[in-house]
Amino acid sequence: MQIIPVIISGGSGKRLWPLSRKEYPKQYLPLVGDNTMLQETILRLSGLDDVADPIIVCNADHRFLVAEQCQQIGVKNPIILLEPVGRNTAPAIAAAAFQSLKTSDDDTVMLVLSADHVIKDVDAFHDSISIASRQAQEGKLATFGIVPKDANTGYGYIKSSKNNTDGGYKVEEFVEKPDLETAQAYLKQGKYLWNSGMFMFKAEVLIDELTTHSPDIVKLVSDAVNNAKQDLDFIRLDKQDFESS
Repeated sequence: MQIIPVIISGGSGKRLWPLSRKEYPKQYLPLVGDNTMLQETILRLSGLDDVADPIIVCNADHRFLVAEQCQQIGVKNPIILLEPVGRNTAPAIAAAAFQSLKTSDDDTVMLVLSADHVIKDVDAFHDSISIASRQAQEGKLATFGIVPKDANTGYGYIKSSKNNTDGGYKVEEFVEKPDLETAQAYLKQGKYLWNSGMFMFKAEVLIDELTTHSPDIVKLVSDAVNNAKQDLDFIRLDKQDFESS
């Protein structure tokens, strides 16, 4: 089984202005070490078995930054998908799923990551990937929760079941960013995790679920990938289709 990392790198970095700005969002800066946050996201996967070169979804304005930073750490053949306009994560992930189906087999699993996370316990991260990978192989959509340290109102929350199956817990509820009182109640209950925005699943499983719940996104993103243009080492998603997704 092969794992295809899908790295969502389209953020504008406005919250760290002026260090992070439109031309150089935070994911392309070395904020926590010698490597940039994008590079750390890729290097963090070292040691896992059967990991393919990543699919990176980014803003068209940052394409050369992404290519250069991949080259600096020895990533020779990334697939760099260029968003003609900024969208939320669903169209970006769907575009990567359609792109992966062009070259991968049925057993391939996507590992969706954000380009700006800081993860210090890499061994624990790898263990979590192993658990999520087994769930994804069974046709499930796996998401990664983070045990909360405080009643933070800046994150979405996941309510998990009490019992686990092969290391994974069933999601009972997704909750948008709560107010402080609600977040304090979640922390006290101990059943809620921060939503990390990291996922594992087979591309076809994701597309089937999106077809059920958001068919318009599937149609438009599929067209954006099928009508994409190769530009040097980049793939430019079709603007008209992607803009409407």
